[in-house]
Amino acid sequence: MKIIVDAMGGDHAPQAPVAAAVKAVSEMGVQIILVGKRDVLENELKKNNYSGQDITIEDADDVVSNHEEPVKAVRTKKNASVVVAANMLKDGKGDAMLSMGNTGALLAAGLLIVGRIKGILRPALAALLPSAKGPKMLIDAGANTNCKAENLVQFGIMGSIYMKNVLEIENPTVGLMSNGEEEGKGDELTKETFPLLKNAPVNFIGNIEGRDVMEGTADVITCDGFVGNVILKTVEGMGHVVSQKIKGIFLKNIFSKIGALFVMSGINEFKQTMDYREYGGAPLLGTKKPVIKGHGSSDAKAVFSAIYQAKKFVETNVIEEIVKNVNGMEGKIND
Repeated sequence: MKIIVDAMGGDHAPQAPVAAAVKAVSEMGVQIILVGKRDVLENELKKNNYSGQDITIEDADDVVSNHEEPVKAVRTKKNASVVVAANMLKDGKGDAMLSMGNTGALLAAGLLIVGRIKGILRPALAALLPSAKGPKMLIDAGANTNCKAENLVQFGIMGSIYMKNVLEIENPTVGLMSNGEEEGKGDELTKETFPLLKNAPVNFIGNIEGRDVMEGTADVITCDGFVGNVILKTVEGMGHVVSQKIKGIFLKNIFSKIGALFVMSGINEFKQTMDYREYGGAPLLGTKKPVIKGHGSSDAKAVFSAIYQAKKFVETNVIEEIVKNVNGMEGKIND
């Protein structure tokens, strides 16, 4: 299996992607294609003492910055690393691609170059969030800020397939984000989506509220990208604040430091459940081939997790399952 990695995207590129690639080929048995400036990547591989054959380099001497207009950049910067990576995936030179760079550029590359599955109205970012009951999926997490009810239904179906195949959750539950549990709650989009999801081929449990996200009430949380991105950033911020607060409490004085020794394993376990690096990245569901968006601040651990997620994405035939189900989606949604 070959994973294409945009090695120039993200706050810690190229160091983090290269270090993660070296570890991944050793521990996962995959091949990695690093896309970026050849001399820079060759130098970084030397720093990691790597001289094997499982990591190759595809030269790309340009980058899409976070300040550029994504669609324009993808169309005009043909030698940008994310564009080169997307074209390689489209041409069958790899099985999946990963980028920690400009989110908009990756979404544009996924849609314009890799292409969407026929019948899928809009691909969606599917972020895995920590909860009291393990990781849950938030879809859409920011790709589509203005949605129709049919979009949300397809998000729920694709998310359900991913959670069943990749996280091995049998019959995953799907909840619709709203401001109340009752069927009549929510804005016009939510009210219109509710009966469609009831009729969709998913295990729909009804509306869920904001507090249900961290409690893990639903395996798949479906919403438009505006709401989803707000939830995603709130959870990330909460995890950081809680971690810092706990650290401050136990470093307060000598007695609290001694107390910390007795609960440190529990604290570390809690920090691990709140750490986005454990989940790697967000798959872009609805494209013809696997595309993963890594967090912009990903370190080597996070990139390694994202590579593992890409590997599972390919191995579990998620796209084939979506294609298999998409032909029946329209009829089931509109019955």
